[in-house]
Amino acid sequence: FQRTEAPRPPGAKDVHAYPWDKSSLKSMPVDLQQFKKLDAYALEVNVKNSVEELVKALLKQARTDLEKVRAIWMWICHHIEYDIVGYHNKSQRLCKPRDVLRMGKSVCEGYAELFEHMCSLAGIQCKKLSGYSKGYGYETGQTFTGDSDHAWNAVYLEGRWHLLDSTWGSGSVDKTFTKFTYRYNEFYFLTHPALFINSHFPDNSNWQLLQPTLTLKEFENNMLYNSSFYTLGLLAAHPETPIIQTVNGKASVSVDCRAGTLFMFKLMGTDKHGLMTLKKHGMKLDIYPQQTGSHKLEIFAKPSKAEASDDVYNCVVEYVVECESVDTAVRFPKALHQPVGPSWFSERHGFLRPSHREPVLHTNDGRCSLTFTLGRDISVLTSLHADDSSLAEDISRQHVLQIHRGNQIELKVHLPHAGNFVLKIYSKKKSDPGSYDYIFNYLLRCLNTEVKWPPFPQTYSNWQHDYEILEPLSGLLPANRNVRFKLKMHGIAQVLVEAESTHRLTQNRDCWEGTCSTSGCTEVVVMVRQNANHNYYTHVLKYQVETQ
Repeated sequence: FQRTEAPRPPGAKDVHAYPWDKSSLKSMPVDLQQFKKLDAYALEVNVKNSVEELVKALLKQARTDLEKVRAIWMWICHHIEYDIVGYHNKSQRLCKPRDVLRMGKSVCEGYAELFEHMCSLAGIQCKKLSGYSKGYGYETGQTFTGDSDHAWNAVYLEGRWHLLDSTWGSGSVDKTFTKFTYRYNEFYFLTHPALFINSHFPDNSNWQLLQPTLTLKEFENNMLYNSSFYTLGLLAAHPETPIIQTVNGKASVSVDCRAGTLFMFKLMGTDKHGLMTLKKHGMKLDIYPQQTGSHKLEIFAKPSKAEASDDVYNCVVEYVVECESVDTAVRFPKALHQPVGPSWFSERHGFLRPSHREPVLHTNDGRCSLTFTLGRDISVLTSLHADDSSLAEDISRQHVLQIHRGNQIELKVHLPHAGNFVLKIYSKKKSDPGSYDYIFNYLLRCLNTEVKWPPFPQTYSNWQHDYEILEPLSGLLPANRNVRFKLKMHGIAQVLVEAESTHRLTQNRDCWEGTCSTSGCTEVVVMVRQNANHNYYTHVLKYQVETQ
């Protein structure tokens, strides 16, 4: 082992600019692919009898100082667990490197001392630092007083000081602080100082390695971004203060990111009191707490192309929302699913060029129409939901009519009454026999209490998706009336409308037209004969007739 000289204090050439320039997550260029073999080797080293022997074994595969530090880091993060008993009980706490190695566990102090000792044996300058941290038990907006509560390290590599925290690199403790789980976290290895200051405030401000340095007050007031915020490639959250006040019962939050990230949120543990929309480079969220007081708002994210293994949402940032007054007018239907409205996600599933890009549609007369260009081979299903609606699901489905023209789809909606409705849109590949997948939804709002639209006619499975009803659009026909029919259908030999008596429609270019009397019947059925040589008919549409 070579002796290391006394560490020099940090100076001008060690500092990085604050705030973070959004470039690298680390304070020096590191190619993790190049560490693959070394990492695998370090994990397998199994020496517990002395720190010297352990370092000797680890250095067999490490040539540069960076590789030596990496091997020591990897070994500690995967072989020393957090000592929960020692945390709660000072008399049982062991922090001397020899004891930490023998027991295989310690608190942050022991991690940092073992790291410092192993580095010095390897001839690398390393310093144990202490200070305040926003770790276990931290409450948003709290102040820090008294003794420091955490320890970490600085290492000297390639002429500069760098920061790392092997305690936080090794795993995490559950909320009740009774169980430690190994969960390796790359983020805390040579973390960029402008990101490290987010959660670590050293007793000696020179060890922030920043220009300008932050005051304790700034540290206390700054947002805490979780490490997954950065590892998921998120760039910023607004507002940049952790405590937000509602204005007239509403608060807004947004996150900027690189493309293709999915988000969710929880306000008081639920996502029912907000409206979140996905943007190409982030998300926007408006929340309306339904109680006054202070509430926790958590924002979660995951990459959209997640491998099955990491297909989980990680909490990336937390706010405290202080609500002075409740906006009771804003209530979202239970069926509303976050995010709301079209986005890159619905586009990826074949719903292109939406006529309505906003998540909420206001209609005064209870009618609205949405159009999309559909990707190839896509079959669409819709459903309509309202909290206070007595409509059965099959009837509510009939309040949305699909009209296809080439690769365009129009969704016509006629609301049965005033209120808030959720229009859910599902799809599947036509060639796929499986079930439909939920893709996205809209919030439809109608305040006009006069509104009372009947459902559209009921369609049967033989109604082709490119057929079109021109009239009557209402599925409820007036009694004792001659009703005019005009249906756009192709490839058909004959069309009959069956009421009390049967009426033939005549073909006029691509339309079938005619009239039918509704007297003396409760329903009207449209039937088609597809082939002139066959004499059997199939049902395609059914209308109800108003009762006297």
